[in-house]
Amino acid sequence: MTVAEGGLSPDCRQLLVVTASGWTSVVGHLQCFQRSPGDDRWQPSGASIAVRLGCSGLAWGRGLHCNPADGRCKGEGDGCAPAGLFAVGLLFGEARERPDGKHAGRDFLVVGPSLKAIDDPASVHYNRIVDVADLPVPDWRSCEDMQRADSRYVLGAVIGHNPPPALPGAGSCIFLHVWENAAPTAGCTAMALEDMRWLAGWLDAAAQPVLVQLPAEAYAARQADWGLPALLP
Repeated sequence: MTVAEGGLSPDCRQLLVVTASGWTSVVGHLQCFQRSPGDDRWQPSGASIAVRLGCSGLAWGRGLHCNPADGRCKGEGDGCAPAGLFAVGLLFGEARERPDGKHAGRDFLVVGPSLKAIDDPASVHYNRIVDVADLPVPDWRSCEDMQRADSRYVLGAVIGHNPPPALPGAGSCIFLHVWENAAPTAGCTAMALEDMRWLAGWLDAAAQPVLVQLPAEAYAARQADWGLPALLP
């Protein structure tokens, strides 16, 4: 699916909207919206959430949108959070943070010492989370531990940036996760733990949630074509 062909799929019933003041901003706000089956009207859900973006701001990523004709594109290690539209995938985190309630049965990846996020563009596992216990001979030179000493990955969600087949060097392992001292990230979108907990409990895989992440001006320019809701004050 690409949004250039008639807007978001009607099967998408949850939308996460992150906007920033400009392409170099490291600060943004997240507003969630939902709609009922058969209804194209988006309704706000929950309060606005403060987020931190990449330390270099935003750059166009690879997702559900068509590739832009201009503007900088995200690359591996550039410190930019991806701009565009992206599927929201698997929840992950410590076992004690698994969401309760009606969505408690959805897939949840429990982080442990053998889980690694592969960021080496030369690896066949690039842009994937793998369990090294199942891969006795790793083919990568760099990766990120999913079990961290800090709290960043105590709870999070995978963002479908650079989906399979992943383009080597276009950026890897982009998440929604918990911020560390409200600091900018290496390219993910981060928030306070209590906000990440609310979001994890709200997300419903059956509603095919999508993240749209753009500077406010770019959002306004694409709102009608992409079938996006009006931003709240």
